[in-house]
Amino acid sequence: MPNFPSFCLNKPAPDPSDPLQPDCVNDDARLVALCQKGDLAAFDCLITKYRNQVYATIYNLARNEEEAWDLAQETFLKAWRHIGQFRGQSKFSTWLHRIATNLTIDWARKKQVECGVEFDENQHAHGIEPASVTTPNAGPGPRSRMEGAEIQTRIDTALLALSPEHRAAIVLREIEGLSYEEIAASVGCTVGTVMSRLFYARKKLQTLLRDLYETL
Repeated sequence: MPNFPSFCLNKPAPDPSDPLQPDCVNDDARLVALCQKGDLAAFDCLITKYRNQVYATIYNLARNEEEAWDLAQETFLKAWRHIGQFRGQSKFSTWLHRIATNLTIDWARKKQVECGVEFDENQHAHGIEPASVTTPNAGPGPRSRMEGAEIQTRIDTALLALSPEHRAAIVLREIEGLSYEEIAASVGCTVGTVMSRLFYARKKLQTLLRDLYETL
């Protein structure tokens, strides 16, 4: 495989009418197979297809536009470096989403953005059952129900007060709309752990935003 390229995430999408452009309507498996042979044009197609999704996920976790672009760039660079290791055991989008999520969680850990001590999920995950009353509400979360710059700032600050793992769980569930199974695949943990993280993340958000919840 050649040296990884310098990707530009905000370049225009390829013109499908241009005969010199790669066929970007190919399914992911075909594009990945071409990438594994060193085809940069095929990888450009994957970037075009997933760059907005990757950026949105990272931004929702990082709450920082500049850092989100850098982490999105790093996500695609890492995907290119390791594309040869992708075996198709999951969808390419799931694999890419996991890279983006884990890179952002690592970044958040290094930035030490969490405020206070979080619950030890290893001590509590076994007690969370899928049908339990502690399961987070599947309806829209507080972010989607509130408007206004001041309230949004409060919510963003509260999200940043969560540990990276708990923030990822709440963002992927309530903002991204992923299922428990999809979140588990994205962050590399069990469904039980996901539900434990969601329960405690929601509990802390309700504490931090108690006055806002009371006005809903």
